[in-house]
Amino acid sequence: MRTFHSERHRLHAPDAEFSGGRWVEPYEAPARVDAILRRLEDRGFAAPIDPGPADLTSIEAVHDRSYLSFLRTAHRDWRAAGREGAMVPAGAPVRGMRADRPPRSIDGRLGHHALGADTAITEGSWEAALSSAACAQAAQRAVNGGQRAAFALCRPPGHHATADQFGGYCFLNNAAVAAQMFAADGARAAVLDVDFHHGNGTQSIFWERGDVLTASLHGDPLDCYPFYSGFADEAGAGDGEGANLNLPMPPGTGWWRWSEALERALGAIRAHGADALVVSLGVDAFERDPISAFRLTSDDFTRTGAAVAALGVPTVFVMEGGYAVDEIGLNVVNALEGFRGA
Repeated sequence: MRTFHSERHRLHAPDAEFSGGRWVEPYEAPARVDAILRRLEDRGFAAPIDPGPADLTSIEAVHDRSYLSFLRTAHRDWRAAGREGAMVPAGAPVRGMRADRPPRSIDGRLGHHALGADTAITEGSWEAALSSAACAQAAQRAVNGGQRAAFALCRPPGHHATADQFGGYCFLNNAAVAAQMFAADGARAAVLDVDFHHGNGTQSIFWERGDVLTASLHGDPLDCYPFYSGFADEAGAGDGEGANLNLPMPPGTGWWRWSEALERALGAIRAHGADALVVSLGVDAFERDPISAFRLTSDDFTRTGAAVAALGVPTVFVMEGGYAVDEIGLNVVNALEGFRGA
């Protein structure tokens, strides 16, 4: 299985994030990738391949151009306005306010495109996000060219990014980009999101499309981020009605309940007739993840990979969350080995 990885991810490295009422060391940090790379090498995986530059075609197919323009110039505009350091939104157009007119002020534009105050934009965030999307694109091309599977070691992650908003550590929706590429090539694609947190961005991008099925296993939004998306009655709309499956579960969920939800998701993918699969591979359902609340063990990720392999569908794995740095490499590689060995 080929791995695609770019060292340009290090260009995005905020100094802190606001969590639990205080500034803390960011959970989403370059050390996550370092731990995965070490474990891949230890397990005998081939050296990762640099993906080269991103192709904007598939990125623009799932993201608004005005949003991409904002990301491209945001930090430069921030500095030009006399601001220093990373960009963290201080406000957003909440209920009763207008969201149809993006402000001229960089502070206003920042809030307009933000899902919350959890994700900072730094000088290198745009280049890092582009390199992350390029990894997903290269992995899709490898699988579309005949490989059984490929792993896009994406950082920053992507599944919370909507067509025009960033948040949850995500700027560009890498899984949506890969799924869009499959769809553009004529495949009937599906996205399986196993990250602990609901992939609200992926859901929203394909909400009115029936050609791409989205299925997500995640913490109940009544208890867990992103709180306002991921309920079981969200099934898509228009042409996409019935093509979105949410399987929320309560805090403390372990393998037996989680695996039942996984089988439901895999059954939906079979029923969709998918001939290409993108897996949003978050491993924060792990029992010791610091910002999640499920109880999966490292061995459970091996079982997950094997269950996905049983679909018999060409598969792109796209890295999402997972913040237990000591175990993230083990959990990711277990999932890949479970797939590879099935």
